[in-house]
Amino acid sequence: MKGLFVSGSGTDVGKTFVANYIIQALNSRYRVVARKPIESDCIKTPQGLVPKDATLLNNACAHSEQIEEVCKFQFEACVSGEKASNDQGVNITLDDLVVASQPVNIEDFVVIEGAGGLYSPIAKQLLNSDLAKTLNLPLVLVVKDELGAINQALLCLQAAKDQNLKVLMLVLNQIKSNSLENAQAISQYTDTSVVTFNRNNVAEFFNKVRLLIQQG
Repeated sequence: MKGLFVSGSGTDVGKTFVANYIIQALNSRYRVVARKPIESDCIKTPQGLVPKDATLLNNACAHSEQIEEVCKFQFEACVSGEKASNDQGVNITLDDLVVASQPVNIEDFVVIEGAGGLYSPIAKQLLNSDLAKTLNLPLVLVVKDELGAINQALLCLQAAKDQNLKVLMLVLNQIKSNSLENAQAISQYTDTSVVTFNRNNVAEFFNKVRLLIQQG
């Protein structure tokens, strides 16, 4: 299976936002599909639940799919995947999540977004890192570019190393412009590629994503 697993330093750091742009960067070179195997905090509508993150990722793909294919396990409660599934009495296994992460066509390039950070519980006694290890795809770590980002980034990189996960790149999501120079500081402590993303450098970000994937 060809693809990426997107995780980060926690919730609300912009994983879906960054994954959306990664998909856009790759659409011209691959047949990209998105997977968000489990999502909580879905919107309740008369037609059923709408997974916001999965919908955004699916819409970014040049070849979109049925949302049930993109996100198999959907929950309304704004809690972890583990608590949401437990509270609903839904037993989700690691095998279930692996199957939910697979593309329909083996040649597709799949961008998979986890739920929360690497050590966030995604299902009963399962962490995002467990799924990432099983899928064995290159990892994209997203960290919000702010004061404290250096610590968060290095903690994430160490967690990935402890789990024998290959990190393709660490993305500093610069939601607000700053002069902290976190990318330069982090790069002093790791050989992992550190890429800053903001709305003003989209073309540069696209080029870096494509190059890193090409390099393997």
